[in-house]
Amino acid sequence: MENSKEDLTRKVLNVLDQVRPYLQQDGGDIAFIELTEDNVVNVELTGACGSCPYSTMTLKNGVEATLKKVLPEIKEVVAINL
Repeated sequence: MENSKEDLTRKVLNVLDQVRPYLQQDGGDIAFIELTEDNVVNVELTGACGSCPYSTMTLKNGVEATLKKVLPEIKEVVAINL
């Protein structure tokens, strides 16, 4: 089970690396915090994304949608600082 979680975590990190440049274009970034046992990805939005009024939309329609498309086992992405 642990190897499976480690593998999924690695895949999540790879997807976050793919979406990161889009966030950085607007002065923001994303930091991976953890993958919970029930496949919820906890992240922290930093830089401009941490205080942007559109950060929730970016998180759900951008980051979460991309993660779920690539990794359907992901249930949700939650920003711990929103």
